[in-house]
Amino acid sequence: MKPTYVDADILISAAKGTETLSEPALEVLDDPERSFVCSDYVKLEVLPNATFFERTGIVAFYEAFFETVERWVSPSPALSARALDLACRYGLGAMDALHVAAAESADAELITAEKPTKPMFRVGPDRVTSIRAVETEGNS
Repeated sequence: MKPTYVDADILISAAKGTETLSEPALEVLDDPERSFVCSDYVKLEVLPNATFFERTGIVAFYEAFFETVERWVSPSPALSARALDLACRYGLGAMDALHVAAAESADAELITAEKPTKPMFRVGPDRVTSIRAVETEGNS
């Protein structure tokens, strides 16, 4: 099994079910060769909005995913310090840095729906993978 940490946009894309990224996001989540790693940071990104706006189907989708998670990365001073180091070194936003640090601490591949041109990919192709195809100039 391949340890895999999906960031919030994978879950959001999969839950929407209507956009171009839904299918590749669902393929990742349904891959029997993957074991999932997660953190409360992902929960903080996906659950509040869906809960507040009473999107019960989406909340249920997220909760079903969280039940499949085999390993939870706990917040810690060391994890925060590593995230800060990554953010400073690679120009990452706070949540992206926390996700990269959490995935790294679990020796898991981080899968995202971010464009491969985003700062997260400066960390290295062996750590971060996008479900987006590499886009040519002029496409977004």
